[in-house]
Amino acid sequence: MNRSTELDPRSMTSEPTNSAGKEKREAASELSSPSLHSMDSGFFERGIKTMLSIRKSKRSLNKEKEKEGTGTWKGKRLSLLFSKSYENETTICNGVQEVSEKIEAEPIQGKPLSVMEINELIQKRQLLEAFASIKYLEDETITERDAEKYKDNPQEFVRKSKDVDLLYNSITNVIQAIVVGTLEHPTVEDTMLTSLVTLIACEEAAHPNTGNADGPGSDLLGMPRKWKEVWREAVNESARKRVLRVPMTLKEEDSCWLNLHLGFLQKHLSEDLLKIKLSVKKCYPEEYQVCDMYVEAFHKAIASHLQDLSQRPLEFNELYTLLNWVANTYCSELFLGNPDLKPEVKTENLSLLLAPAVWDKLKNDYITSAKGKIKSYFGNILRLEVTEKWEKEVHPEVKENLYQSSLSLDIQTIIGEHMKISRAISRSLETKMLELCLEELREFIPRFEEEFVMWSTARDSPIFAPYFVAYVNNFQDLLSGLEAMFKVNTEELQKILAALTRNFTSIFLNELRKKAQPLLKKILTKDWILSIERPDSLASAVSQFSEHLQHMREPLGQELLRDIHKYVVREYITLVIKPRWKMNRETRQRVSNKMNQEARIIHNMLIDQGSDADWLVPAIHHIANIIGEKKKDKIKEYVKDLCQDYPDIRKEHFMAILALRGLGRTRRMAIFRQGYHVPESPDGGEGSTLFTEIDVPVITSCF
Repeated sequence: MNRSTELDPRSMTSEPTNSAGKEKREAASELSSPSLHSMDSGFFERGIKTMLSIRKSKRSLNKEKEKEGTGTWKGKRLSLLFSKSYENETTICNGVQEVSEKIEAEPIQGKPLSVMEINELIQKRQLLEAFASIKYLEDETITERDAEKYKDNPQEFVRKSKDVDLLYNSITNVIQAIVVGTLEHPTVEDTMLTSLVTLIACEEAAHPNTGNADGPGSDLLGMPRKWKEVWREAVNESARKRVLRVPMTLKEEDSCWLNLHLGFLQKHLSEDLLKIKLSVKKCYPEEYQVCDMYVEAFHKAIASHLQDLSQRPLEFNELYTLLNWVANTYCSELFLGNPDLKPEVKTENLSLLLAPAVWDKLKNDYITSAKGKIKSYFGNILRLEVTEKWEKEVHPEVKENLYQSSLSLDIQTIIGEHMKISRAISRSLETKMLELCLEELREFIPRFEEEFVMWSTARDSPIFAPYFVAYVNNFQDLLSGLEAMFKVNTEELQKILAALTRNFTSIFLNELRKKAQPLLKKILTKDWILSIERPDSLASAVSQFSEHLQHMREPLGQELLRDIHKYVVREYITLVIKPRWKMNRETRQRVSNKMNQEARIIHNMLIDQGSDADWLVPAIHHIANIIGEKKKDKIKEYVKDLCQDYPDIRKEHFMAILALRGLGRTRRMAIFRQGYHVPESPDGGEGSTLFTEIDVPVITSCF
């Protein structure tokens, strides 16, 4: 309707003009429009003002007629009884009594106001007076309908019925606005809330049934407005808006955006709940269960909000933050379980904050995201080992005489921390996290092995042997630590670590051989015989590796030291008995002395380092004595000693040793027959395997 059609309010009492019928029909048509509910208040008021001018004109004519008869208003009046306490907030904040219990109070009576006047009362939030007048208009229309006043003009009845409905809807909108705005202001409007409760009670008393009378528009009259349900819906809407207004930083601006947001959510909603407990609750009667209603409303609003958040592409830390907040913060003393909110705020009967399907999806996403996180952590451990230890050649620490690396502790710490935070959320999540960590560990160990092998073969580093020992120790500690701390079955991991240890050991021994072989090959050369090489050269080369084994955890350290001891003796004898030129007596004596000297140095060094393979000590000495012995008869005694100490020695070994002594074939055979005896159990003892592992050289005719 154009603004030119609006009437000056001052003309509301003037007599109706000839065009009143036309304006009346236009106003009725406009007010009856189904789109009226969606129009703004200005448009609504313009329609009301036009209708008001029509109705005031009509009522003025009726008043004149009544005054001619009796001079008094004889229209029907509705008296709705409200307590005086409506004007006294100090006495009504403790609750609202039933309307039926207030008969003795001063009543607020319905007045025959125009639609515009009633709407102005609504806009001023004088809802009790507005309701009384709407109810008056409603009852008047019902009475006129029952008197068949609209029999010839049913459209007039429909129009008036819709007027009543629209006015009731206006009150409904104001109720919603009041409830939704309750928590928006610093203080609570006690009087407004208590009058609201009175209004709802009066409406329920005024509309006890559905009023299903026949006739056009009859379903709009006498119909219960269900304002208590409106109140409940408004509480839910209030909670929803309060949740959505909580500040949320953009992820691009702060990586901790979700943690900050949930912190703000706790703070703001805790303040709201405290306000409800201290200020809002007292304005409602007990039957409203205000605190329970608000808690349930906030619960649903938060649940919906968190479900929306869960649909975002969240990273590991964000998934943990969300899961932990739901599991450990929401109902704790940090939020709903805060002592300041008790006993009004109860959490016992709340439904699950997140649906099981959403909760399970978050946990699965958490585990999936953790896979990359754990892999990254293990990768960082390897990177630090390379850059901070290997490349800088930092010697490993020694604790309790054992080489140590932080590798085992770092791995167990990562597993332990992730299990701990997962356990705080749920036991099932802890189990899944442990399984994931072990899976990633099984993949990490071969990667670590490959990197260490690549590094060790690329450079001749003095810290290779110490770190070999340290890592073997650490992986043993890792196994025992996982079994003790996490009660896991490490059978598969044991196989992986056993393969790693064998590979590391093989590399270790190969590196030792590369250092020892050049020196072993010089045995019985002219330079060696002339003592150009120091007698401790071989022992020093071997010690670069063997000395570190005393810092290896038993029994592996002792076993490996025993293998080195045996390797040196075996290789030494193998090179000694190789066919060479014929030596004179002086040379043989010099060779014998040199062999005995080197054997003493090697054996003493290895025994001092912890070797228990003392059964290897006599082997080189026996051969050196045979080579340097002048008396052929005494050679037989050395042969017997050699045969007795090493029962696995064969005839071919004796022939090679005696040939080195310079004896002819006939003499060698004679000594062998006299000194050699067949061992009872050539494979029965630990010392019986030395010569079995020594290849017998081919003796040439020069001997």
